[in-house]
Amino acid sequence: MIVITAPTSQIGRQILDSVLDSGESIRVIARDPSRLGPQARERVEVIHGSHADPDVVAKAFAGADSVFWLVPPNPHAESVEGYLLDFTRPACEAIKSQGVKRVVGVSTLGRGVANNAGQVSAALAVDELIESTGVNYRALRMPGFMENMLQQIGPIKTQGMFFQTVPGDLKLPTCATRDIAAVAARLLLDDSWSGQDGVPVLGPEDLSPKDMAQIMSEMLQRPVRFQQVPSETYKATLMRHGMTEAWAQGLVDMANQVEQGIYNTEPRTPRSTTPTSFRQWCEEVLKPAVLD
Repeated sequence: MIVITAPTSQIGRQILDSVLDSGESIRVIARDPSRLGPQARERVEVIHGSHADPDVVAKAFAGADSVFWLVPPNPHAESVEGYLLDFTRPACEAIKSQGVKRVVGVSTLGRGVANNAGQVSAALAVDELIESTGVNYRALRMPGFMENMLQQIGPIKTQGMFFQTVPGDLKLPTCATRDIAAVAARLLLDDSWSGQDGVPVLGPEDLSPKDMAQIMSEMLQRPVRFQQVPSETYKATLMRHGMTEAWAQGLVDMANQVEQGIYNTEPRTPRSTTPTSFRQWCEEVLKPAVLD
């Protein structure tokens, strides 16, 4: 039995699609089951509710061999780490009480080097909490997602620009959610691994914001340029759009640590290099979104 949390999220949805035809029993936890695709609704067991609810996760994890764990972001939270840990604690109790064998979780790069890194530090604290149960665990350690660029569709369309706080020439790894889902699905379907470890998912190349602007310009056939913004401006913009100060400050702290190199400490290997290039992602995902 495989249990998938957040099955309508970008990553969870793609994992579900990947394991549907595996022959394994699949169970999902969904607040709104109507958002599941018709094929999924016909073929999986659905537990209705939030995976922050102790009763829901206890019911969902009963008899589970493997669990995919993802805490959804909450830009209205008053504490970043408090929110992520409080959300995860009921799952940890259910992992122990229901005898879950393996957990695959969405985490981040930066373990051992991140310091006061906002959402990165909170995600690493979640890893430690899950590991404290003794369950076999694989933390998927990612940099920023290519899909984060979709949050800037507006200015890309209207101004031919996108904005970040990091310098324009800072080369960083970036990965597509499809590749994260593929790695997760492979681990969920594999009953041979044990112990606790991290699995880096680095995409195929390191790119700077200026590199990304050049690729977007070529793929969209229109000029796109990068503009670095001060952290204070970034934070004010996030709060103006409804984020709490705590969540916005966490994103600022994370960006500051990324600029200091926390995403550049993981060596690229064949195992950590995933196939989807930013150019391919722009062709298949960004371009249709911009032209819509």
